[in-house]
Order: sequence, then C-alpha cells, then structure tokens
Amino acid sequence: MQLRMRKPGPPLSAFVEVLWSFEGHSPSHQLERILPDGSVELVINLHEDRARIYDRQDHSLVQTFSGSIVAGPHSQYSVIDTAGQSSVVGVHFKPGGAFPFLGLPSSELHDLHVSLDTLWGNSARLLRDRLLEAETVDARLRILEQALLARRTWMAGLHPAVRFALGEFQAGPHTRTIAEVTQQIGLSPRRFIEVFREQAGMTPKLFCRVRRFQRVVQSVAAGRQVEWAEVALAGGYFDQAHFNHDFRTFSGLSPTAYARLPFRHANHVPIL
Repeated sequence: MQLRMRKPGPPLSAFVEVLWSFEGHSPSHQLERILPDGSVELVINLHEDRARIYDRQDHSLVQTFSGSIVAGPHSQYSVIDTAGQSSVVGVHFKPGGAFPFLGLPSSELHDLHVSLDTLWGNSARLLRDRLLEAETVDARLRILEQALLARRTWMAGLHPAVRFALGEFQAGPHTRTIAEVTQQIGLSPRRFIEVFREQAGMTPKLFCRVRRFQRVVQSVAAGRQVEWAEVALAGGYFDQAHFNHDFRTFSGLSPTAYARLPFRHANHVPIL
C-alpha cells in the first residue's frame, strides 16, 4: 500500500490542502464511513471508471457515478466501498477552497456527490485519460495540479469576508463566535450567511459544528486520552448529551464506539 501526498505551491496552496495518490489498498472490510470535515474532495478512480456511494442506513441501496467524482462539503457521513480504492488520485481542498473550481455555488453540493463530468464536461474524461497514461505517481500529481491551474475561474478567489471567517473559525481550539466575526466583516448577518453558504457550502453555524467535531476526531485518532466531559465543556456543548448527539449525527457512532476503533485514518471508519 502506497500513499503519496504533495502540497501544491502558490497560487493553488490558497485553495488546496493536498494532492494525493493511493495505491494497493485491499482491506478485509468492504465498506467504509467517510466522516465529514466541511471540505470538498475530488477523487479519480483509476482502477475502474466507476464510483459507488451507499445509503447510510440501507447498504443494499447504492448510487453509481463515473470514476471521477466530487464529494461536496458534507455535514453527514457517507458510505463508500473499498474495492474502488486500489488505485486512486485526488484533491483535498481547504474548506471553501473548491468553490472557484466548481462552476456553481458550493451550497448546491452540500451532502451530495456528483460526477466530475457533470461539472467539467469532457475535460473530466480527458483528465482521467491523461492520468491513466502517466507512468509515475509524481507525473500523475503534476497532471492533476496542471488541470486545476487550467480552471481559470480560481482566479476569482473567495469573498474577503468568507476568507476571513474561515480563518477565524478554524483558528481553534478557542474559536471566535459567529457574532464576533460578523461584527468585523462589514456585512449584515443575513448577507454574511448567504455568501458564506454559497462559497463554503453550509451555514457558518453548521460549519463550526463540523469543525468542532473534527477537532475531537483528530484528538482521538492521534491516540490522545480523551475526557469526554471536558471535551463537551471546552467545545461549548450544553452538556454531555448534547455532545453525544452531535457526534452521532456527524459520524453515526457514539464517541466511545469511535474511540475503540483501530485507526488507519481518522475519517475513514471500517464498517465490519
């Protein structure tokens, strides 16, 4: 199994967290939960020109997409199969970073998956063909980076208020409140929510809830001892029950059930 990651340089570094390639993955389990983190993922399956997304409650129900797929900004977990992960490349966008590349408001992709050719047309097919022809992983990552740079819409960037708010909301562990941020950006609360949702894919309140959940997930996956009552208090939850409800909403698991799992990746949870 080989995972290769590369951080792009400017100007893509303002929008993209990492470009990645994954080869030789053949786990014993068939399905995985993908936990939400408020960002967008572009995934291109080079093993087969197909991607499958399963119903969260009934795994016999499945949606099939082309092998190049965009996972919009999620606030719910999704279920994927592992068969399609034996040879994949992808882009992990920073929160809000995918908006300039999509050609439509990120809010229209909230909790959705869509084939890349729906957004990019024939360019998506040509990109996958070029990736298949590449002889090395480094060549594939360069091709992927070039394809993003060719989407000239990224030059528009993010609204300054959204860019500022995203930085403040992710500064953690003691993030600014939405009201505090709104007071500094020169927009009415209603207009701020509208612009933020359009570009980041969800409301500021929901985004902050997801990022708060992710801070807990990353702490647990890193092997650090977690005192759940302290986590709930530090995260601004009303009580332990409120924290448990939020965690289960986003992951489909209780916090203690998640903590007992053997971790390969914090946001990839095997369904055994």
